[in-house]
Amino acid sequence: MNFSLYIAKRYLRSKSSNNAINFITILAVIGIVLGAASLFIVLSGFAGLKNFTLEYTTIIDPDLKAETTIGKSFILNENIEAKLQAIPGIAMYSKVIEERVFSSFDGKPYPAYIKGVDENYERVNTVDSILIQGSWVTQKTSQIVVGRGIANSLSLGVLDYGKRVSLFVPKPGKGQITSTKDAFKQVQSVNVGIFFINEKLNDSYIFSSIDLARELLDYSKNQISSVEFKLHPDADEAQVKAEIQSVLGDKISVKNRAQLNDALYKMLNTENLVVYLIFTLVLIIALFNVIGSIIMMILDKKATLNTLFNLGATVKDIRRIFFLQGTLMTLVGGTIGLGIGLIVIVLQSQFSLVMLTPSLPYPVDIRLDNLIIVFLTITVLGILASKIASVRISKNLVKTS
Repeated sequence: MNFSLYIAKRYLRSKSSNNAINFITILAVIGIVLGAASLFIVLSGFAGLKNFTLEYTTIIDPDLKAETTIGKSFILNENIEAKLQAIPGIAMYSKVIEERVFSSFDGKPYPAYIKGVDENYERVNTVDSILIQGSWVTQKTSQIVVGRGIANSLSLGVLDYGKRVSLFVPKPGKGQITSTKDAFKQVQSVNVGIFFINEKLNDSYIFSSIDLARELLDYSKNQISSVEFKLHPDADEAQVKAEIQSVLGDKISVKNRAQLNDALYKMLNTENLVVYLIFTLVLIIALFNVIGSIIMMILDKKATLNTLFNLGATVKDIRRIFFLQGTLMTLVGGTIGLGIGLIVIVLQSQFSLVMLTPSLPYPVDIRLDNLIIVFLTITVLGILASKIASVRISKNLVKTS
C-alpha cells in the first residue's frame, strides 16, 4: 500500500511528456475545484434563504402549541391550568380563540381570521417586532390590530374612532333565516395597530382581545381554540411536550414550531434536495474528466508499468497506484474548492457583495453539515471515478512495452 501511494504521489506531482495529458489533468482538477465551490456556495446560499424565510414566517409561532383534534374548541378549566403551571419547563402560556370571520369597514367587506389573545400573549410571542404602526390591543376592549394587507384592502387607518370595523360570524342553529341580523353575530371594533409578518398572514389575520373574540363567537368562559407555550431556554422540548400532552389528554394535539409549519419545512427541504442533486450531477460530469485523465495517464505510462511489473509489482498494486492518484486528485481539488467557496460565503456575509434589494443583502449561512456533505460527495464520487478508470489496467496491458 505504501509503494502504491508513493508512486501515485509521484505521478500526481510530475508532468507528463505529453502536453495533452497535462492539459486534461489540469482541466479535471479545475472542474473538481469549481464543482465543489459551486455546490458549497449554493447550499450555503439556500441555507441562508431558508433561515430568512423561516424567520419571518415563524416570528409569531410559539415554542409549543396545543389545539384540539376534534372540532374547533375545547375547555381549559382551572384544574388543568393548575397542572400546566406546575410543569417546570413552561415559562408562560397564552390562551387563544381563533376563527374565520367577515370584516367590514366603510361598506367594504373582507374575509379574515380573528385571533383573540389574552394578556400573556405579548410575553409568549414577540409582538413588538411585528407592529409597524400603532399599538397592541388592550384587554377587555373592542380594539383590534390588523395585517397590512387587510389595512390596504379596506383603506383602514389607525385610531379612526369615527368609523368602526364590523366583525361578523354566522350564528349557529337551524331554521329559516328572515334577516341579516338573525343570520350573523356582529361586534364593533376599533383598529389601533397594523402588523407586518408575511404576505399570507398580513392578508388574513386580525388580532383582538380574547374577550372580544369570546363575545363574537359566543364561547363560554373556559372555551378556547388553542394554548400557546413559551419554554424556558434550558427546557427539554420533548419532555415538556410529553408532559403537556399527558395533562391535556389524547384529544389535544401538541406541536412544536417545526410541526406548525410542516408544509413549509417539507417544501424547503425538498427544494434543498433538488438543488443538491442538480449540482451533484454537475460534479459527476466534471469527474468524467478525472476518468479520462487517469486512462490517458495509464496509456502514457505503459513502459513504466511494464518495468514495475517485471520488478515484482502485481496488477493489483498497479491498479491501486492509479486508484490512489485519482482519489488524491479529487481530494485536493475538493479541498481547494471548499476553501474558495468558504471564502466567497464569508465575504458575502461580511461585505454584502450580492444584494436582493438596495438595503437587503442575499442571506447566507455557513453550516458544518454543508461542508461535510460537499466533502463526502466529492470523496465518494472521486473514489468511484478512480475505481472505474483503474480497472482498465489488465495483465496484458502491463506486460506489453
